[in-house]
Amino acid sequence: MGFMEEAEKLAGAAAAVEGMKKLDPNASIFTEAAAAITGYEGAGAIAEHFEKKDDDSEQKG
Repeated sequence: MGFMEEAEKLAGAAAAVEGMKKLDPNASIFTEAAAAITGYEGAGAIAEHFEKKDDDSEQKG
């Protein structure tokens, strides 16, 4: 994994935690941790999807 891929995942985790804090300012640390994990994994899945899509379009054209 490259540095940029990890940075994308960490940005996704941070965005998910900040979004969760806006919805529930009194959330527990466990809720924040769940949001961070979800954001990290979600950003990784989105990046993987677009990489796969780019690879498919390069093979066709």
